[in-house]
Amino acid sequence: MQTDWTTEFFLVFIALIAAALAIATIAFLERRGKRRPLTAFAEDTAATIFLFDGETLVDSTPSARALLATSVVTGTAWAKLSAALAPHFSDLDEKLSRLPTEGGFTVYSTLSANSPLLLQAELRGGLTRLLLADPSQHGESSGQDLMAQRAMQEEIDMLRDTVARAPFLMWRERPNGDIVWANATYMLQATEVLGKGQDLTWPLPRLFERLASAQGAAGQRQKLVSKQGKPAWYDLSSFADGEERLTFASLADQAVHTETALRDFMMTLTKTFAHLHVGLAIFDKDRQLILFNPALLDLTGLPAEFLAMRPSLLSVLDGMRDRNMIPEPKDYRSWRRQMMEMERAAASGLYEETWSLPGGQTYRVIGRPHPNGAVALMIEDISGEMLRTRRYQADLELSQAAMDEVEEAFAVFSSAGNLVISNAACARLWQNHQDTALSDETLRSVSARWKAQCAPSAIWADLEDFASNTDDRATWLAEVRLLDGRLVDCRFAPLSGGATMTAFRLRDAKGGPKAVKDQDALRKRA
Repeated sequence: MQTDWTTEFFLVFIALIAAALAIATIAFLERRGKRRPLTAFAEDTAATIFLFDGETLVDSTPSARALLATSVVTGTAWAKLSAALAPHFSDLDEKLSRLPTEGGFTVYSTLSANSPLLLQAELRGGLTRLLLADPSQHGESSGQDLMAQRAMQEEIDMLRDTVARAPFLMWRERPNGDIVWANATYMLQATEVLGKGQDLTWPLPRLFERLASAQGAAGQRQKLVSKQGKPAWYDLSSFADGEERLTFASLADQAVHTETALRDFMMTLTKTFAHLHVGLAIFDKDRQLILFNPALLDLTGLPAEFLAMRPSLLSVLDGMRDRNMIPEPKDYRSWRRQMMEMERAAASGLYEETWSLPGGQTYRVIGRPHPNGAVALMIEDISGEMLRTRRYQADLELSQAAMDEVEEAFAVFSSAGNLVISNAACARLWQNHQDTALSDETLRSVSARWKAQCAPSAIWADLEDFASNTDDRATWLAEVRLLDGRLVDCRFAPLSGGATMTAFRLRDAKGGPKAVKDQDALRKRA
């Protein structure tokens, strides 16, 4: 029994040894089956070395091949290497072009003054050998790691310098409010608020209220007062970064001064407009009301609460229409079309109309464009002016009716020689239309027409001289004979202001004056 157990153990041991030898043999065969890369450099070489025949890569170390593999440039190995080295070594192409005559050169990178990279180039047997290394390292690292580390270090240095030179305040704080990092601008500003004999300590002193930075909303504005009592305004923007919060504060003094000046200017305008009797409403480019004066409330009847809500132009006109403060058209559609045309005309500066309201008032409405697409609407109550105009027109019509009843024909000319008044008897005598516009008639044109209806006489030239002479004038009489044989007695008299009156009366058969109206009636019966 004991012999069987020993035999079995021996057989198992022999089987394990045979299996181990089989595994070792397979591994050896696999390793011999793999081809080693054909290279002039040993596999364990850590240096970054390139070997070129012209611009064709002949051989390279593993670290050099790793550097070329990371390049994003397409093309030959020479183009990839040139793109990787050009930012670090100035005039590299020119130095390589002189390599056949000089035989070799050694240069250091220009971007990293503290720890420059070393590039050695030499010409050996017609082949160009390039060696890239970092002299600050005791051992040589791979080319990929070398360039990547150098790029990261340069980026870190650039970011540090950028943050240090930033003209605004930056800081990072924990949830409990402790400031654990800040840029140079913040630290300089923090020294301005420290008391006498105090130094900067960690955590850094807080310049702004914590509530402002903890809210995280952009556009917050806070005031910071220096030791001299001079206030400075800052706009704060805060962002969450994990459990901490990063905050930026930019100087906003200019914006605050501009807003203050604009607010003061708007207050000045508001006070000025408040004393105007003309209603003023200014609408922005979106036709929203942005400014109005108290006179607009009185003229339109619109409540101040409604106007303070910045209604649109059409909403304001709708409110005026509801209060019968706009001439009512036949239908709402035509009214809406009229209001749209009014908006376009006001935007082009062409709108100016007179509104006769149902309540008897008369408004003059003017629309004018303003910068940036805004429109100003001005409403003026001209009811009194229109009433005076109507009364004046009525007085003129009454005066004209009274003058037309005068039998003597007369016409009055201004100092400039324009016809200003004439009656119906004058029109009948000289056979002209009384409805001709007075502004189109002058003494020269009227006297020429009178002269053409009379026998030759020098009084018409004397009349023009008399009207043009304004010194020491006196009334004078004359007579003329019409082409039909009738005699006309003429009277020319000076009036105040340099005006001249001409009066005419027909003479009857007995030698006395005859009314122009009666003579005209007799001629018609004949």
